[in-house]
Amino acid sequence: MTIGFAHAELIAVLAAVTGGEPRVMTISSGDALPSGPFEMGHRTLQSGLREWVQEQTGHPLGFLEQLYTFADRDRNNEIRGGRTISISYLGLVREQATPGGGRPGWHGWYSYFPWEDWRSGRPAILDDIARCLVGWAKRDPSRQFERTQRASFAFGLGGTVWNEDLVLQRYELLYEAGLLAEAGCPTDLDLGRPMFADHRRILATGIARLRAKIKYRPVVFELMPESFTLLQLQRCVEALAGLTLHKQNFRRLIEQQELVEETGEMTSETGGRPAKLFRYRHVVLEERALAGSKLPVSRN
Repeated sequence: MTIGFAHAELIAVLAAVTGGEPRVMTISSGDALPSGPFEMGHRTLQSGLREWVQEQTGHPLGFLEQLYTFADRDRNNEIRGGRTISISYLGLVREQATPGGGRPGWHGWYSYFPWEDWRSGRPAILDDIARCLVGWAKRDPSRQFERTQRASFAFGLGGTVWNEDLVLQRYELLYEAGLLAEAGCPTDLDLGRPMFADHRRILATGIARLRAKIKYRPVVFELMPESFTLLQLQRCVEALAGLTLHKQNFRRLIEQQELVEETGEMTSETGGRPAKLFRYRHVVLEERALAGSKLPVSRN
């Protein structure tokens, strides 16, 4: 749809967790997110998005919510002869084969954001990022203190605690510092796989939304199979948060919130002792908030 000289583009961040790894649906061999223009024939924004996702990926959609709208004039979005208004959505799915026509495929989150995965400890790339951000701050003495503070807050530098929710702020800071390919500046750093136009920025927004959301709403169960072990549930949450969780504290939180119930069955697929299978208590807890509970995090 054309609004003056602007085009409304619908973009989907479709997230799944497969084999304990967070994944995102992409098109164009991993270079872009599923997307397409909002056209007059579309009944609603969401129905238009579902049509584009079906056409490009062939993947069914379940949970879907509007994410954010981007329309920055200086952020690689002036295409097709006018400014593009990017209306993004977050979808949670279980990974399936993708027979669509847009060269679809699933890719790991952390191939695009290698600094966001702390499950094996502090990522080594953060040392290079810190060095570059210090140099960036010094290039403008009048703003050096403010830039240094922002970098410390976003990336947990100088004794500041890492906040897993600040995915978008970190991406934006790297963009502003000219360290990302999307910013059009050459760099020697390998800061993850770039994407078309503002799509990696939109992916960062989706990851940030989901990381925050799993702390107060049981949306993680949208990504789980019908039955699962508590360890599989913990690994899923860890994959999304990019952090290691304390096993006993995690299980205590799940029990206190009465989120799951036993199925009465066991599985030996975990490779060790047979483990109990659980399921989400849909009837009792449909869309129930988790009372603002924080994830029980154990940082390495």
